[in-house]
Amino acid sequence: MTRKIAQGTKKLRTLASLATLFVIPSVLVATREAVYAAEHTKPAQTATPQQTTDWPVYGGQPENDHYSSLTQINKNNVSKLQVAWSFDSNEVGGLQTSPLIVGRMLYAYTPTQKIIALNAATGKTVWTYDSGVKGTQPGRGLTFWKQGAETRLFAGVMNFLYALDPATGKPIDSFGEHGRIDLRKNLRGDYREQSIVLTTPGVIYKNLIIVGGRNPETLPSPPGDIRAFDVRTGALQWAFHTIPHPGEFGYETWPEKAYLTSGAANNWAGMAVDVNRGIVYAPTGSSVSDFYGGDRIGDDLFANTLLALDAATGKRLWHFQGVHHDIWDRDFPSPPSLLTVQHDGQRVDALAQTTKQGYLYLFDRVTGKPLFPIEERPVPESNVPGEKTSPTQPRPTHPEPLGRQILTNQMLTERTPAAHQFALDKFQTMRSEGQFVPLSVGKQTIVFPGFDGGAEWGGSAVDPRTGVIYVNTNEMAWTGGLVENKGSASAGETTYRSLCVVCHGVNREGAPPAFPSLVGVGQRLSDSEISSTVRQGKGRMPAFTSLNDEALTALLEYVKHGPSSAPGAKSDKVELASANAANGQSYEFTGYRKFLDQDGYPAISPPWGTLNAIDLNTGKYLWKIPFGEYPELAASGMKNTGSENYGGPVVTAGGLLFIGATIYDRKMHAYDSETGKLLWQFELPLAGLATPATYMVDGKQYVVIAAGGGRDPKSSSGGRYIAFALP
Repeated sequence: MTRKIAQGTKKLRTLASLATLFVIPSVLVATREAVYAAEHTKPAQTATPQQTTDWPVYGGQPENDHYSSLTQINKNNVSKLQVAWSFDSNEVGGLQTSPLIVGRMLYAYTPTQKIIALNAATGKTVWTYDSGVKGTQPGRGLTFWKQGAETRLFAGVMNFLYALDPATGKPIDSFGEHGRIDLRKNLRGDYREQSIVLTTPGVIYKNLIIVGGRNPETLPSPPGDIRAFDVRTGALQWAFHTIPHPGEFGYETWPEKAYLTSGAANNWAGMAVDVNRGIVYAPTGSSVSDFYGGDRIGDDLFANTLLALDAATGKRLWHFQGVHHDIWDRDFPSPPSLLTVQHDGQRVDALAQTTKQGYLYLFDRVTGKPLFPIEERPVPESNVPGEKTSPTQPRPTHPEPLGRQILTNQMLTERTPAAHQFALDKFQTMRSEGQFVPLSVGKQTIVFPGFDGGAEWGGSAVDPRTGVIYVNTNEMAWTGGLVENKGSASAGETTYRSLCVVCHGVNREGAPPAFPSLVGVGQRLSDSEISSTVRQGKGRMPAFTSLNDEALTALLEYVKHGPSSAPGAKSDKVELASANAANGQSYEFTGYRKFLDQDGYPAISPPWGTLNAIDLNTGKYLWKIPFGEYPELAASGMKNTGSENYGGPVVTAGGLLFIGATIYDRKMHAYDSETGKLLWQFELPLAGLATPATYMVDGKQYVVIAAGGGRDPKSSSGGRYIAFALP
């Protein structure tokens, strides 16, 4: 059933609600276990030969700390690492998966979201499960559950959540509808018209699996309810409405009845769990539409909010909204990390949350009290008709932001004199005033750090022994703007401007490679291929299942031929579908644009990506280094520039920080976690745009990463897993 939250009486714009918490005793589930009875080995805190130390949860443990106590691979011998085994799925498309390792089994995805089980010591295939549903969205990980001798492996494939037998890969028929549940159901209206996919795995609390999902970033989009399902039956146990219903806390921060039409405010990045206290921490993203909020005036709780929920019931315990009335797509991009710090002479169980704008927040995880002060700072007001922005936005006083916060003409590229002049000429046409500057009509605004962070979905690693957090970030500048929606000549154009313009731009030119151009797409793809992509989504593109056949046909004509195509006759069905798609938006986003020079390199001065270590006991940086580089620039002497990077780090008790993530140089790295010194690196066949995992089998420690590429237009994509170990 759906849980209703009693309406609060405190001010809704609060830095954190200090609600009293009930401590719920619990036992740790989804911990270290074996799968095959014939290969079963008991877990141990200190691994010895014939024993296994696992990586049983996305993020390492329920706390999402990305930490391992293993020490066999350490600072003294990491330079000797070599490939122990590799697995090639022989598929294209890229990978973002952090695999699970339980006993002697490694569980992961292929690029088309087949689920595979490999022997964790050899990389040999044990089983493969093909659901018959082609995965076109990222699959970042799976979820493992165990109680007694009973085990289940949960896998999201598009809008379905499957429960598999970990030993055989076969669906468990008693779960949901013959082994799966459809996450489109129980949201709003006709479930067949909803679009939601599970890209980041759910988390386990006792006999519940708690999930969010990825929603479209344009209307129509379903609400981003956070839901808990019974692990055995698949029955819905509770749902938290991130767009509040009448009588629920936060309802007044939206227009009346917004819950019937507004969408998203979803947890797409994943969650962390305090198992002992029974609290699940779920950060949410923005509500739609991302860049114009004239139809959702107000602060829009619980969009862009870090939520602490009672894991057993879904009741809100406390919350912190990181962006009020977001019009910059400033989602919380990753699960929080749980750790313990020294604060004011006491040990405090804390929570660290990163952001796209480069802020890092630290809270008492029980009360929600900020451990470093958070200030509500005045920000510019929007001058776009119909828009009403928040007068203030929060910012922590410590730590200092992970990246530069405002781009000036003194920070433009000096790669060549021509590149500098090109950047300067473009810069002088744009608005650059720092964080939370509302987008303008007719002029591009610089968003820095860009729409892809700051911090990103890979998440952070924390060392529970020291209270140090490790975060990789992007330091790229992007631009955005608005155009007035003056109506269009055809139903296809209306639908395009509502659903597609946010990524592919008003002129269908996109921002390659992340957002490809659609100019000439009819010469590259057939109508059926384009239709399939629209219906099912692909990569960063969500599925648009609400379009009827006539509306889709009209959209195809516009996508292929642009506004020069004849408008044609409009049937009632096309008109209705187009009107539903547009949803009365007065202004539209011009599309994502990176601020690049004429040769495609960042138009700003380095670093373009960094790796950071921060002592959360004090809020002070221990080290910061450029992270990644362009091989062709490095060959010409321009080294250590940093670069875009996706996928997070892993920290170990052996004093090491393992991370892949860099797009262009395709390196897997090992750093000294105390100093940031590079100790070892290996050039992968494809970029490792995923978070690694480390584990031990039969006394040997392994580090494994998914190498799939897919973001560098000069390189191919695929689906490989590569494991390293000492000789």
